[in-house]
Amino acid sequence: MPTTYAYKVRDHAGKVLSGSLEADNTALVANRLRQMGYVPISIDKKAGAKLRADIAIPGFTQVKLKEVAVFSRQFATMIGAGLTLLRSLSILVVQTDNKYFARVLDSVRLDIESGSSLSQSLGRHPKQFNRLFVAMVRAGETGGNLDGTLQDLATTIEKQVELRGKIRSALAYPVMVLSMVLCILLAMLLFIVPIFKKMYAELGGTLPPATQILIAVSNVCLHAFPFLIVGAIAGVFGYRKWVSTISGKATRDRLILRVPIIGMLVKKTAMTRFSSTLATLLSSGVPVLESLDIVAETVGNAVVANGVHAIADGAKRGEPLSRPLEDFPVFPPMVVQMMAVGEETGALDTLLRKVATFYEQEVERTVDALTSLLEPLLIMVLGGAVGSMVISLYLPMFDIIKLVNNNN
Repeated sequence: MPTTYAYKVRDHAGKVLSGSLEADNTALVANRLRQMGYVPISIDKKAGAKLRADIAIPGFTQVKLKEVAVFSRQFATMIGAGLTLLRSLSILVVQTDNKYFARVLDSVRLDIESGSSLSQSLGRHPKQFNRLFVAMVRAGETGGNLDGTLQDLATTIEKQVELRGKIRSALAYPVMVLSMVLCILLAMLLFIVPIFKKMYAELGGTLPPATQILIAVSNVCLHAFPFLIVGAIAGVFGYRKWVSTISGKATRDRLILRVPIIGMLVKKTAMTRFSSTLATLLSSGVPVLESLDIVAETVGNAVVANGVHAIADGAKRGEPLSRPLEDFPVFPPMVVQMMAVGEETGALDTLLRKVATFYEQEVERTVDALTSLLEPLLIMVLGGAVGSMVISLYLPMFDIIKLVNNNN
């Protein structure tokens, strides 16, 4: 039985038209619209039937952000050169190294052949193409600037990858040093301290308090080591479950913001994401409320996300976007004032990009300062931890030497 489909198309002059047709499926609607000389933008059942969910493709499901950025850049280049969507996707499917990602792109191509728009097809794969990506592609389709939008997307994703890389590189050294410290301490508690314990037990005498504490800790590790491992694993799973809840994530994010240096780095990173993502969405023509909803999902901190939700609630009441931010100290005064000036001058996206650039530089400086501070601090921790254990082990030796000298 034929179904009524609502459609949006673009004519030869670039004007967006809408209407409805009856057909058995979307492929027939798309073919008919192309025969009429139109380029389909979207085709949906008029009854509002939902699109199918993300397709489950077996195999390795990891798609890196860098791969999505490369796809966006290449896709934009091909479309700008005059290639059709289907031909561009066919080429990208062949040359993509990640086989799973290639199957996803092939699925997108098949959906477009069936009459779906590009944004609809990408939206069926939310694990690879998030709401930011889909919303900007939809805006690019509607505005007739898909290649430019894809270039902006590629730039945005590349900046995200670069920012993550800088933060990870800053944290890699302290994590490595702390792991080394824990391994050394554990090895000494399990293997070295028991040897000294046996030797001191044979010699007799009273051990210094520091040595007694060290031996007690060693006994706990020896007899309860399996329980400690199980407890650590249970703690990790419990923490992940707690953080997966709304209240848990909010509490964790509030605590992180209060940590010296680390909290400042997280705050500046969140401001970078907030400013750059909102600027990109607004400049691409995405509606303000949808843009704010997407920014709240991608900003990466629940405290900042609450501020973004407050902006959206205020916008619904007709308030300026900058007004609700005054009630959220996590947003620096400069961000609030720049947004206010941007709204007054009609250049909000431009000023937000300036804010994003400023905080990108701030993040770089904070990462450099953090690295410079942590290196000597961690060396002191490593030396202090190992040195304290060695001293505790050798303190009884002085008493033994005194006893031997007195006997002589």
